[in-house]
Amino acid sequence: MFDRLFGKRAGGAARGGPLAGLAFPSSAGVLSCRVLDPVHEPVRQAEFVVSDTAGRKVLGGETDPYGTVLATVPAGEYRIAVTSEGYTPYRGSTVVAEGEHRGLGDVLLQVAPQPQLPEPGDWEIDPTHSQIGFTARHIGLARIHGRFNAFAGAVRIAERMERSAMHVVIDAASIDTGVQMRDDHLRSGDFLDVGAFPTLEFFSERFVHRGGSRWAVTGALTLHGVSRTVTLDTQYLGLGSGLEGETRAACRATTELHREDFTLTWQTLLARGIAAVGSSISIDLDIQIVPKTGGPGGVAGRRRS
Repeated sequence: MFDRLFGKRAGGAARGGPLAGLAFPSSAGVLSCRVLDPVHEPVRQAEFVVSDTAGRKVLGGETDPYGTVLATVPAGEYRIAVTSEGYTPYRGSTVVAEGEHRGLGDVLLQVAPQPQLPEPGDWEIDPTHSQIGFTARHIGLARIHGRFNAFAGAVRIAERMERSAMHVVIDAASIDTGVQMRDDHLRSGDFLDVGAFPTLEFFSERFVHRGGSRWAVTGALTLHGVSRTVTLDTQYLGLGSGLEGETRAACRATTELHREDFTLTWQTLLARGIAAVGSSISIDLDIQIVPKTGGPGGVAGRRRS
């Protein structure tokens, strides 16, 4: 593709092709490739990173709608890494000379093997190896990070993962941002009102596979006495064994909540009308689940085909 596009063989100077009109320093060259899937269709928005021989990142970005990477870099030797959800990462190296176009041609990504899913049965969240965190904007500039220290959850894995269900209960009073005065305010009637609404709850019966290791887990979140539909953008990380030989499954998940959707409307304005607390809250979860006693992985456990 790039041989035809630039009218030059890969690695040759780009003086005669369309790059002839592209101004770049005389000490630089042009690096390009096209990222394709196993059936030779372009992989759009694949992430690429170009690093020097010391491992320092020189540039990074995403492929365009045609799967193309095109970059001007100082002359030198480089390492190239290309990643995309559901595919095995590509890693290669090349040398870019001054005033030259270095074309890597077509980079073919292979479909990555899918991580083994948890066995059907009843599982529970291990709170000592899990975290439910959040991030909120403060005074329009900084970000405040916090977490909930007390929660419990159960997951029922079905024969078909899409038919699984989960239920998580969070102790609202366990909110922790590391500042006692702020945490007391968050527990008060201005925010969570933990006396009237002691828990947050999430219940889901909808697991949708988005490809690769990505899943959408959609359910009802009840917060401050209000229930809203929320979707967790979830990356399944696979199975492993704990220190005592127990089976564990892990995932990461994110979502964004809007305080007003849950009637958390307290606000105060600073100078020039800047809000003290942002309206959007980012939620980040790192979760490990383990089989309940007698569940999957035990004597009665069944293996998914």
